[in-house]
Amino acid sequence: MKKFGIGQPVPRLEDPRFITGRGRFVDDIDLPRQCYGVLVMSPHAHARIKRIDTTKAKAAAGVLAVLTGSDVAADNLGSLVPLMPEDMGGPKGFRTLRPILSSGKVRAIGDRVAFVVAETQAQARDAAELVEVDYEPLPSVIAIEDALKPGAPAVWDEAPDNVSVALMMGNKDATDGAFAKAKHVVSVTLTNNRIIANSIEARAAIGQYHPDTDGYTLYSTTQNPHGTRSHMARDVLKVSEVKLRVISPDVGGGFGMKGAVYPEEGLVLWASRRCDGRPVKWVSTRSEAFLSDSHGRAQIVTGELALDERGKILGMRVNALHDMGSHVFDASMVVPLSALRLAPGVYNIPAVHAVGKAVLTNTPPLQPYRGAGRPEAAYLIEQLLDRAALVVGVDAIEIRRRNMIAASAMPHQIQTGLTYDSGDFTHVMDECLKLADWSGFAKRAAESKKRGKLRGRGIGYFIEQAAIFNDRMVIRFDPSGTVTILAGTHSHGQGHHTTYAQMVSEWLGVPFESIGFVQGDTNEVAVGRGTYGSRSMHVGGNALKKAADAIIEKAKPMAAMMMEAAADDIEFKDGSFHIVGTDRTLPLTAVAQSLHRPMFLPPQFEVGLEASGTFAAEPSNFPNGCHLCEVEIDPETGVVTLVRYAAVDDVGKVLNHLLCEGQIHGGVAQGVGQALMESIVFDADGQLVTGSFQDYAMPRADDFPDLISELTEVPATTNPLGIKGAGEAGATGAPPAVIGAILDALKPLGIDHIDMPATPSRIWQAIHGRGAAKAAVE
Repeated sequence: MKKFGIGQPVPRLEDPRFITGRGRFVDDIDLPRQCYGVLVMSPHAHARIKRIDTTKAKAAAGVLAVLTGSDVAADNLGSLVPLMPEDMGGPKGFRTLRPILSSGKVRAIGDRVAFVVAETQAQARDAAELVEVDYEPLPSVIAIEDALKPGAPAVWDEAPDNVSVALMMGNKDATDGAFAKAKHVVSVTLTNNRIIANSIEARAAIGQYHPDTDGYTLYSTTQNPHGTRSHMARDVLKVSEVKLRVISPDVGGGFGMKGAVYPEEGLVLWASRRCDGRPVKWVSTRSEAFLSDSHGRAQIVTGELALDERGKILGMRVNALHDMGSHVFDASMVVPLSALRLAPGVYNIPAVHAVGKAVLTNTPPLQPYRGAGRPEAAYLIEQLLDRAALVVGVDAIEIRRRNMIAASAMPHQIQTGLTYDSGDFTHVMDECLKLADWSGFAKRAAESKKRGKLRGRGIGYFIEQAAIFNDRMVIRFDPSGTVTILAGTHSHGQGHHTTYAQMVSEWLGVPFESIGFVQGDTNEVAVGRGTYGSRSMHVGGNALKKAADAIIEKAKPMAAMMMEAAADDIEFKDGSFHIVGTDRTLPLTAVAQSLHRPMFLPPQFEVGLEASGTFAAEPSNFPNGCHLCEVEIDPETGVVTLVRYAAVDDVGKVLNHLLCEGQIHGGVAQGVGQALMESIVFDADGQLVTGSFQDYAMPRADDFPDLISELTEVPATTNPLGIKGAGEAGATGAPPAVIGAILDALKPLGIDHIDMPATPSRIWQAIHGRGAAKAAVE
């Protein structure tokens, strides 16, 4: 067990299957009599639908159905219902309902207007071109700030000010008092650029209606199969959940984007019913994904810090605008809530007043994207502290050291209401400074200057609130004594099969390589919440421990009978039951086999050996970390090169060092992408300018130096295993570290602000606008 147990860097069990092309994704599945669906999407940001003529499309070769919003109404289908703050005890707001096909109006490009089903995908795509839609264009509002201006076009008549909900946290009077007595006040206005997940596997769905049972099966790329079943059955199809089976096979990345329930999942199920039970398959193209996948970030925020003469923070103000797009979609409200709650970061700030607005615009909806509000919070407080260091006259490390919450102060409640249970922030920062050779920077900067380059360094310290909801895990032995884990969580790149098998192997002493794994099928797994918000190891891992303990307790009486001993004299260790004080042992697998015997099983025993465990993230955990970045800038071109990157992350108890570091590296890549190159851009009419990889830049391997990463363990006290999340760390720590490094490099030129993404063009314009590049490197 030492080789494969908890904490060991075990390579993923899943990888051989994936790298040899034996994965099974939705697009790999083809069912008998299958046909294909293609969307007709709105080309307008805001328009009234006057008429839809489907005559030519219906007459096209191979066409089986052309469905529109009027058909949705005729069949009494429901709409997708989002989560709102009021559902969690917060203020009431305007809840938008998202239909699976629009009728009356479209409110963003990409709104689904019609769904064409044909024998082949090519026939469906050709017929979709024949659907004639008569639009009456309406005034639209694209930018967040414009949506709040007096007289701005209303995205929804029911929300004339384009605000879905307003949020407030903290204490205004106390914060005003802190600012009144401050020696220093610093402020910054930041833009968190709109980006898109661009998962390697595009979204896809296959729907099948079963006339014999009046039930449905949905194959989906979702991160949350049970949640998809609940929303789709209750809100759209209006059937009991037992009537809908959702299967989420291998999924190629999600990043929160695939956590939502999309119109296409309802469309393929409904279309199958309309087509006499023939399965209907829909697969997004990459161009469609840019329009139809949920986007992320899109925040404008102004923050202020009040400080005393020594640089101790007295108070913080936050005023944030969060773009919701045309609809409040699924769990999109999590983003503004998290961005406000975590605004104080890891710093002891006695007074906080944070306000935010969820703003509606005529753009595609947004949704949690890796980090979901945590990166926005970290970016703000870290940028403010960099400015505070300059004003107070201390370096960036010292200003943080003076304000970090001490490990001895844990648990610590911050002014937005969260209580941090654990953390040693100064230790993590100090470890990262050593890892990054912070003290050797001056020499490296001098060498860069000799080569005509500007060199800078930046720090990003972050904290997250990870894990939510409860979940259920099952351990089942088959008649041969082989173990299978049935997981309510959903792995879509995280390596859950590997990590959960490590746990069960250690706890039950069964061979690691023989442990089976089932997930993503609502008929096989009775209860599940999916995977998002870095929840799986906290909730799923602790639930699995309860299931393992229950297995031992259920097997113990049978072991005692088989060994002719009293149950109180039996102990379990290393995969076997032992009679205390003797050398007599009985493997757990043998007990499991005996419990499956087809006859002569004593009546006090159930047939088989299976147990479940449940656990709830009540409260959550708080992973945190320090990321340090060094960049070189070519002042002649504005090109930024990442030359060093170091990270130290506190993820609590480390279950698999290799997989955990992989999660952090992947997150860093996405955070760097946001900081340097990624951006969804619309023109003034709401047309998507960055609708392909020719226009939307993605980071590549050669954009990165070697990422030096270490993990430190400060166990969480909120769960028995001491686990903290890891999946969103890199995407949260990277943007402040990278932008901080760029601004540090540009500081000699008097440049103290640059928006993400910090593209070569944007940096070149900033440098040459000052006309000081040559002087800086002479």
